[in-house]
Amino acid sequence: MVQKYQSPVRVYKYPFELVMAAYEKRFPTCPEIPVFLGSEILRESKSEDGAIHIIERSCKLNVDAPRLLKKIAGVEYVFFIQKNTVNWKERTLLIEAHNETFANRVMVLEICNYSVHPENEGWTCFEQSASLDIKSFFGFENTVEKIAMKQYTANIKRGKEVIEHYLKELISQGITFIPRWTPPAVCKKAASQAPSQRESSKAPAEPPAHRNNKEGGGTCPSVEASTPDADKLDADYIERYLGQLTPMQESCLIRLRQWLQETHKGKIPKDEHILRFLRARDFNIEKAREMLCQSLTWRKQYQVDYILQTWRPPSLLEEYYTGGWHYQDRDGRPLYILRLGQMDTKGLVKALGEESLLRHVLSINEEGQKRCEENTNLFGRPITSWTCLVDLEGLNMRHLWRPGVKALLRIIEVVEDNYPETLGRLLIVRAPRVFPVLWTLVSPFINENTRQKFLIYSGNNYQGPGGLVDYLDKDVIPDFLGGECVCNVPEGGLVPKSLYQTDEEPETSDHIRLWTETIYHSASVFKGAPHEIVVEILEGESVITWDFDILKGDVAFSLFHSKRAPETSRKEAAVPSALTAGENVQLIGKSWVLGVDYSRVESPLVCREGESIQGSHITRWPGFYILQWKMHSPTACAGSSLSRVDDVLASLQVSNHKCKIMYYYEVLASKEFRGSMSSLESCNSGFSQLSGVTTSSNQSQSSSLISR
Repeated sequence: MVQKYQSPVRVYKYPFELVMAAYEKRFPTCPEIPVFLGSEILRESKSEDGAIHIIERSCKLNVDAPRLLKKIAGVEYVFFIQKNTVNWKERTLLIEAHNETFANRVMVLEICNYSVHPENEGWTCFEQSASLDIKSFFGFENTVEKIAMKQYTANIKRGKEVIEHYLKELISQGITFIPRWTPPAVCKKAASQAPSQRESSKAPAEPPAHRNNKEGGGTCPSVEASTPDADKLDADYIERYLGQLTPMQESCLIRLRQWLQETHKGKIPKDEHILRFLRARDFNIEKAREMLCQSLTWRKQYQVDYILQTWRPPSLLEEYYTGGWHYQDRDGRPLYILRLGQMDTKGLVKALGEESLLRHVLSINEEGQKRCEENTNLFGRPITSWTCLVDLEGLNMRHLWRPGVKALLRIIEVVEDNYPETLGRLLIVRAPRVFPVLWTLVSPFINENTRQKFLIYSGNNYQGPGGLVDYLDKDVIPDFLGGECVCNVPEGGLVPKSLYQTDEEPETSDHIRLWTETIYHSASVFKGAPHEIVVEILEGESVITWDFDILKGDVAFSLFHSKRAPETSRKEAAVPSALTAGENVQLIGKSWVLGVDYSRVESPLVCREGESIQGSHITRWPGFYILQWKMHSPTACAGSSLSRVDDVLASLQVSNHKCKIMYYYEVLASKEFRGSMSSLESCNSGFSQLSGVTTSSNQSQSSSLISR
């Protein structure tokens, strides 16, 4: 594999001619570069007018390699051929170098350019690129590659320091100006027009420079924090806005950026965004490019770039979503506070749907990136990530409800794929005993680099030294965590069931859905037209789980088994058109006979309006299992010839002979179900504000009839 390197643009705040004088001091030997043992000129030529000067040298290097490797290779030193082409007219220097030693086994190519800054003629730019291709090396290819890359990256920084050293040396000698090249025909004329310049400068014979009295100190600022070219990155710009990077990390950023400029029409991502993807893939360019391209396609497809302008959180979300921005941490990172334990996640999903929650989370991430840029400018140092403080007080098994966890995992997946390395630190406080269960479920979906940024405190361990005060200033610690700062994050609470969606999720303003599959579905149940869904089980010992809410009316829930594949039948025509909102499907045909064509495996469970039911059934046989919701009729009650008062009242409340349900179901292997989500055991949801009667739909299978 060919290893490549591309440097950022380094800007020296000195004229080209002065930088060239500093560069020539490196030859024939350079004590400042220990591996450079010396050089000799092989060929030298000049153009007739002296504008172009070409020098070809043989350079001797002492490579820091294991003694055994040198002995096997049979060499003590390595020789390179370097060709320097100076164009004094254009004020450029092109350096081309390649290895002479082991040229048939290893190919090292290097190209360096010195040129005038495009915006300031008094400054000089430097760029460097190189490639390494090891074809064969006595079975030590990987070792040689590592040694070569280590030495090369070390010498990159050293080369910059050497130029700075010789610039300072020239300045200390009083050489601060070297005249530009002029054509021979006008040399005398130019000389006669500038006598004052000659009088004020004493020029030595070699090199043709002028010694001037120093004005001010002799400091030598090497680079300027401005980008010399819109398509190129300046070294100080990287350090100022992106942080300290190694030479190879700088190279990866520049190469990936160049590739995007060449292949993507229109604007490309910001440099800090590209850098996040490189960090997420440990600066493997191929992996980072694949991840970034998938993310760019996703952003374009769902118009995520405009989400901050187009997304307006519903008032319900603003009231019950317990999260918000709150100043910054000690490192200047924007701080986001999430009171997860106080959030009715189930209510939010059922009232708003997954689409709205996902859009809100994406808007938070987009806002976080925007705040990082603002803090970078505010504090004068690169800030590319934010801190999240999660308060888990109030978290219990109610939150570990499988549909909600599935929604959470989906959101984590989207964020991990498209906002890598945006989380600088995650502070989890007041973690309850149930937290390890949630962590076991969620942690496998979180990148290892992200997991290492988690700090978890149980009880009151977050208080005092080693706690929040190590990461947050005392004046920003929220009041609900013992601080003095008033926090405006909503306190949350239970979402009223009256706000649950009764129809499918409404279209977004841009008619684009980020969440292609909804977790919950809504359905209508009519008198004489139950709603049924079928689950095909190929192997026994599977687990069918369900979670549903009765939004309107009373419903009887049953579970049946059949060996016959049912046929879908929608009976919307038999119902008034105004009542057909929501899906209604029947699967059990009129000709089917209970006990012959199908059998009941769960006894009917009467579910009242406003109740939430969670349950499961362990299957015994393969075949087709039918979940049925049927309008409950008080006359169906067994054991009494008279209707109960509450049944009569309930029947009077059901308007238009229609019930409404919102449901979720899933099939699990029994081994996955055991010990997973205890909230899937049949019970009323603790978040549902139901009557005190405990409802159970987990029935024994001993009474089931087997269809033959």
